[in-house]
Amino acid sequence: MTRPDPAQQTELEAAAFRRLVAHLRERTDVQNIDLMNLAGFCRNCLSNWIEDAARDKGLDLTRAEAREQVYGMPYDSWKALHQREATATQQSEFEQGAPHRHG
Repeated sequence: MTRPDPAQQTELEAAAFRRLVAHLRERTDVQNIDLMNLAGFCRNCLSNWIEDAARDKGLDLTRAEAREQVYGMPYDSWKALHQREATATQQSEFEQGAPHRHG
């Protein structure tokens, strides 16, 4: 099997990222705090990384625009439709894991 060249590798990585974002859009039952507690990053982190990458390329992309790319709608709309109040357990886990965050 042929290994991908750099351009193909970028295409593969972009396709995998799009699939991850689509999966997270479908799994609205999974809260950002759950993602943070389990993986150390969440949907907001992904949008921040998009914003950072745009800035590195000299592109104008606001945080709200980056979040809309990840959430598929304005962030406030997503929160109103899907975000639940964190439980005491979730909040405790979040606070205990805070030093290990990579978002």
